[in-house]
Amino acid sequence: MDTVGIDQSRLPRHIAIIMDGNGRWAESRGLFRIEGHCRGESIAHEVVEACGELGIGHLTLYTFSAENWRRSGEEVQALMHLIETVARRQIEGLHRRGVRVNVLGRLHELPCSLREELERDMALTRHNCGLRLNLAINYGGRAEIADAARRLAERVARGELLPAEINEERLREELYDPTLPDPDLLIRTGGEMRISNFLLWEIAYSEIWVTQTLWPDFGAAELLQAIRDYQARERRFGAVPSRGEPVGAGAGLLL
Repeated sequence: MDTVGIDQSRLPRHIAIIMDGNGRWAESRGLFRIEGHCRGESIAHEVVEACGELGIGHLTLYTFSAENWRRSGEEVQALMHLIETVARRQIEGLHRRGVRVNVLGRLHELPCSLREELERDMALTRHNCGLRLNLAINYGGRAEIADAARRLAERVARGELLPAEINEERLREELYDPTLPDPDLLIRTGGEMRISNFLLWEIAYSEIWVTQTLWPDFGAAELLQAIRDYQARERRFGAVPSRGEPVGAGAGLLL
């Protein structure tokens, strides 16, 4: 892995990826859509390994969105089976490398066998101290915020909390994983210029990098390109630019 130009002292702490383009990749080759998802699984493995080697703390992969249930029943069933099969096949290797597996989303709505596999994987790796791999499965950003608001309302109803005490920090505490730091870098493959209901609360100040490359053609080299562009940015979090830098200065396709 060619890390030339990468500043190890300024790595993003948390990278989140919208892995888009599996279906389009397959259809452009006359293949079934699920074959694109299978190819995408090998790319996810490559990216996980690259992040581990770099020393990235957190990687979140948009694996199956809440909206993906709208796809054909055949494709949804195939995706559920693929996710479960990959999790079962990869977990021992991830565990040996010290990766901690975490799942974000409404797990209770998943098929029983998949939910049990994911729960076993999280239990097996919960004490690992390496890369924290977050799989967003049956995940939606609006659903996460709605679930957090509901839990706060339940606390108010029980008399544990006053409405006036609800603030951003209280809401954050009710997110699926309040210990997860906000993503520093959000990568989207496939060229679409939208965030698709992904980590809506958490990406308020994330740097966004979009590539036309479809996910099955992505890899460690392009991940490093995204990190280099990220490191060329000055993150301001709403503050004014440094003296001498024009507003809007940036690099690549970072938004």
